[in-house]
Amino acid sequence: MSGAAGARRSPRTDLTHDNDIKKGQPPVGRAALFGLCPQCGAQTLFAGLAKFAPRCRVCGLDFESYNVGDGPAAFLTMIIGALIVVAAILVDFAFEPPFWVHVILWVPITAAAVVYGLRIAKAALLASEHQRQAAEGRRADDEPHD
Repeated sequence: MSGAAGARRSPRTDLTHDNDIKKGQPPVGRAALFGLCPQCGAQTLFAGLAKFAPRCRVCGLDFESYNVGDGPAAFLTMIIGALIVVAAILVDFAFEPPFWVHVILWVPITAAAVVYGLRIAKAALLASEHQRQAAEGRRADDEPHD
């Protein structure tokens, strides 16, 4: 068999319940909002606005070993773009401001929403991968035989 039907579920990928989270590990939501290390809870996840630090300065967890990538970027940009367009149209119909007011208002709001949305989404993915011990999938015939 191949594909999902032939895949074997790894015992490492069982989802944890809130009461199973080890002491010191913040919940995914809190880790995402505040940039907390998913292992020790220290605020060391980011080295820049949306760039992960190489490792946690407190517990030494290697953040580069997680494969978060830029997956959330396009998704967030589309959602935030749609929300900003709707808001701009509503403001235009309600107040009819000049064009320069739209530029002054919506460009910084859009930039901030995308950057901080990306920061939260990437942190949530990394924290989720850590808590669920996510790893690359393997086929049964790729496993080493003793």
